[in-house]
Amino acid sequence: MLYRKFIIVAALAAALAVQAAEIKVGDTFPALAQAGLEGELPKELKGKVVLVDFWASWCGPCKQSLPVLNELAGRYSSRGLVVVGVSVDDTKAAMDQFLKKNVARFPMVRDAKQTLVAQVNVSSMPTSFILDAEGKVRFLHNGFHGDKTRAQYVREIESLLPASAAK
Repeated sequence: MLYRKFIIVAALAAALAVQAAEIKVGDTFPALAQAGLEGELPKELKGKVVLVDFWASWCGPCKQSLPVLNELAGRYSSRGLVVVGVSVDDTKAAMDQFLKKNVARFPMVRDAKQTLVAQVNVSSMPTSFILDAEGKVRFLHNGFHGDKTRAQYVREIESLLPASAAK
């Protein structure tokens, strides 16, 4: 009887853990500094609008999105945007080889143990989360669809930047 109760409690706990792993719009994004990421994160993310982009070296749309992310980082960094790329590559060598050919002008880290990917339930590449200054997910993008996604990023980022910084 005790064994059966243990199994039921364990099954319920597992079900709740799976539900908790999915990050949705409105949820607080996990702290990047505590995610065990390989590489150097920006020193201060608090109070910033943050675009977190999960990508992989083998992902064609990820390669297409990189110039857009570079553009956004350059255009909005002085107004409070921080772009962070999170590689899900199995090896650092795969990530480094990709970045030699495709230069990123924003911080890149690697989720070597796939901890953050599992925590936020990334199921497609690329996946981007746009966080407000309080660290809440305001927008979520699965995939990259060229100019359409770029225009969405611009609208969404503009809507989150402080009014005093808007042009």
